[in-house]
Amino acid sequence: MLLAQPKMAQQVQQALSGLRELNLAGLRDLADLSFNQLSSCTPSLERLSLAYCHLTFELGSAWGSIGPQDSSPSQLSFHNLLRFVKERAGSLRALDLSGTGLPPEALQALGQVAGLQLQELSMHSCRDLSTEAVAALCRQQPGLTSLDLSGCSELADRALLAVSRGLRHLRHLSLRKLRRLTDAGCTALGGLRELQSLDMAECCLVSGQELAQALGSVCGAPPPLASLSLAYCSSLKDTSVLSLIPALGPSLRVLDLSSCVALTNRTLQTICTYLTPLLVLRLAWCKELRDWGLLGLGEPREEPAQGAQLHQELEDHASGPKDSSPQPQGPSLLMLQALQELDLTACSKLTDTSLAKVLQFPQLRQLSLSLLPALTDKGLVAVARGCPSLERLALSHCSLLSDEGWAQAASSWPRLQHLNLSSCSQLTEQTLDTIGQACKQIQMLDVAMCPGISMAAVRRFQVQLPQVTCIQSRFVGGADLTLTL
Repeated sequence: MLLAQPKMAQQVQQALSGLRELNLAGLRDLADLSFNQLSSCTPSLERLSLAYCHLTFELGSAWGSIGPQDSSPSQLSFHNLLRFVKERAGSLRALDLSGTGLPPEALQALGQVAGLQLQELSMHSCRDLSTEAVAALCRQQPGLTSLDLSGCSELADRALLAVSRGLRHLRHLSLRKLRRLTDAGCTALGGLRELQSLDMAECCLVSGQELAQALGSVCGAPPPLASLSLAYCSSLKDTSVLSLIPALGPSLRVLDLSSCVALTNRTLQTICTYLTPLLVLRLAWCKELRDWGLLGLGEPREEPAQGAQLHQELEDHASGPKDSSPQPQGPSLLMLQALQELDLTACSKLTDTSLAKVLQFPQLRQLSLSLLPALTDKGLVAVARGCPSLERLALSHCSLLSDEGWAQAASSWPRLQHLNLSSCSQLTEQTLDTIGQACKQIQMLDVAMCPGISMAAVRRFQVQLPQVTCIQSRFVGGADLTLTL
């Protein structure tokens, strides 16, 4: 309604004349008329997102043949979008149509627009896309440097082969949730010699056997791979990862192996040997990781029944003089001194024995130790002293943590902004008082399912720090009631 006024539309166009990026993602009621009015005010537009907008498709040769006067006041149509793309083909460089249900015919119509030279295209969760349509796109838009095909469930190995052959300058590729993709398709990655980031999370049939050889050839040409996600690749085993990691080289900065449940300490120690410049390491739900692996020690010959002997052995190897800093014992986690984010969620066999020794990262900004049942106040205090720059910390379901531990740890974290303490059953409002006094930068605090922290205590905390969003819940009458304040 605002842009329907000519004078106002002229003022808006002047104000937005230099606008390069327009994000309209998730506007389910967006229609042709309002889209045209807004886009007409952005003559310099280069990047457009209509992700998860309700886009309608009418098959036939009429696509793009209508003019602005035929625009629908009630729906966003593909033929109207195609007309816009044709008009802006010379300047449009990035398009996000994720979650719009883009059919193969529509993708082919976009790809063949005269003069269009896309650099970035995202089609996440467009489940109807076919391999043939993707192959045609790669021939029509060879200049693409970023492509997101995540969740396009009909795609398999041949689609990746088409990408490798057609998009020689691709730098960013996301294939998350392509559950028909196999090791055979991974061999095609060797043709992407400029690849910088690769996301293959939830590709459950990928075991990594062919990935090492393919990525090894990629890393031989600059720019080398900097980010790799193989999260939830349940077929991944130590044997394949051990050959993959050296092939990645020292240029890798982000590695996500979350929920690769079969991986063990051998993988971790190989990471610590070859990937020392890592900034981000995610190993959530890698339940086979143990203290001796983090400490860089050799595998114990026998597992004592009660664990007491192993615990003492680890202490003897790793403690050293009480007044000295821990030193790496072989390829320990301490070798990754550049880390800024570390996720050890649900690595349930880890204890204070290793965590107190190796979590010594002065640059670490984000840390998750949630679902570690053996983490105690001793480990919490050691982490606080070793990682003083934390901004985000997750400790949910760490039931051994107490008010006393937080009384010693909180003062080490003046930069803390996001804190998750949900289901920490021993904590009381005393911990809230401690956090309120020591962590003045806090923005979000989750104390859901903490029986010792009342709603009244949360409200008093927010009076002290009104900028904080607090999450608090408890079971009432058999139901889980959650309140965000």
